[in-house]
Amino acid sequence: MPTPPSADLLLRAGRIHTLAPGQEPQRSLAVRGDRVYAVSAAPDGLDHLLGPGTTVLDLPGATVLPAFDDTHTHLIAAADSAHDVAVDGARSVAEFLELIRARAERTPAGEWIRTAGHWQELNLAERRFPTAAELDTATDRHPVLVQRGVHNQVLNGYALRLCGIDATTPDPAGGAITRHGDGRPVGHLRGGLPLIRPHLPAPDQERKLDGLRLASHAYAATGIGTVRDTNSSPADLAALKELHARGGLGCRVRVLLSTLGFSSVQQVEELLDGMEPWRNVADPWLKVWGVKFWMDGGIEAGALEAPYCPAHCPTPGYTGQLSWHQPELEEAVELVVRRGWRVGIHAYGDRGVRTLLDLFERVQQRIPGLPYGTLVMEHGGLAERTQRRRVVQLGIPVTVQQPLLHDAAAIQSEYWGRERVAALFPARAWLDAGADLSAGSDYPVGAFGVAHSLHGLTTRSTVAGVLGPDQAITLAEAVTLHTTAAARLAGEARLRGLLTPGRLADLTVWPEDPYTATDLDSLRPTHTLLGGAMVHGLPG
Repeated sequence: MPTPPSADLLLRAGRIHTLAPGQEPQRSLAVRGDRVYAVSAAPDGLDHLLGPGTTVLDLPGATVLPAFDDTHTHLIAAADSAHDVAVDGARSVAEFLELIRARAERTPAGEWIRTAGHWQELNLAERRFPTAAELDTATDRHPVLVQRGVHNQVLNGYALRLCGIDATTPDPAGGAITRHGDGRPVGHLRGGLPLIRPHLPAPDQERKLDGLRLASHAYAATGIGTVRDTNSSPADLAALKELHARGGLGCRVRVLLSTLGFSSVQQVEELLDGMEPWRNVADPWLKVWGVKFWMDGGIEAGALEAPYCPAHCPTPGYTGQLSWHQPELEEAVELVVRRGWRVGIHAYGDRGVRTLLDLFERVQQRIPGLPYGTLVMEHGGLAERTQRRRVVQLGIPVTVQQPLLHDAAAIQSEYWGRERVAALFPARAWLDAGADLSAGSDYPVGAFGVAHSLHGLTTRSTVAGVLGPDQAITLAEAVTLHTTAAARLAGEARLRGLLTPGRLADLTVWPEDPYTATDLDSLRPTHTLLGGAMVHGLPG
């Protein structure tokens, strides 16, 4: 009998959860090339594969799981803010301003100062955004851009003047400028990036690449091996390609090209033309998944069936906003599908969900036989029973983001009311209805990280307490949403999600078994490997 080839990597651990149905935890795993080659129930069961070039990871107290996916996140936002001012630790406007002031002291006058977007104004004692006048006390020698999440911005006076935003400036399409009684801007904008972006300096390419390197490795350090970035531009894609060519990516990336700010089908056509070189790219590190659209807004502008009262719109009867002229959106979606690409569409409020399903149903009627996963609902935040049934009947995959609920629960409860917020992301009801569900974070609105999401999905804990405990799911179900279900959404079920021979050796090593950990929320992996190569942690 011929001698079997030696392994490139041999890993021994206390438990190896392969996630293969019916398979008990294994004790050793061998990697050849970038694939799992063999697993064994005995710690020494693969020792015959040892060779002079085999790397051995002997971790008898550790637990191994597949690397996890974040199926809806904004890696690009994390990268772009990697060098920005982190303000999530501020607990008052004064502390917030001090962080800006400290950065201003070491920044040349006239250069932009930006904050990272992962924070919530309700975590400040004043429970509001800082104003332009307050930011001016931190610095009036620099334009300042405060970012919160993806859709909210605050500018200081210098930046407002630089961007030409004053009492005469119309609200941005689908957004709003918060104003004083006389029309002068207070500083806060919702959906204001189209007014701001033309005045930002051209991004420095090396700084951009370094941000992507830092951010992708930060995801890997939490156990995330693959991200589905849902708001990338062609320039972002080019930067990802360059970083990958340099060997600097810390996680695999599946890109959704963004239509944010688009207003015509022609713009979508041009985007699709630029995507053509990526159509048949089979690189497991970097692929274009499809195109991203928005049906409605988010926390402040989600389209609801019943009125609510967000801070920027105290008018009674406000029910949020739909983002596109609907016939044009439908034409654009159909164009993408007819050209053979997939579509992910943001729908957050219950009216947004209903309207999106109406659109999907019409597209399916006109184009029968669409491949699995061609039409995907991003969020499906507030979805009542009738709409959940429709999702299942139409075969529409849904991505949910428990970390978004965790971090935004307080502010969202003020806008929508606690009862509606408790009904967001009804994972238990989705799974019981037979929905095709996967999970992510929606960073920078929610924090990315595997254990944090698993904890939230199984407890429904938020910054505002436990909300909707009846929608909690089991840990095994939560793990599935981030692994096998996520790989299926990406169209890669034969490539990732399980630790079985022939699949990519994407795995995470944990100091405790996540299935039995006493403090799951704070658990972090000691190692993350992609294709058998270490992207987080130290050998041995």
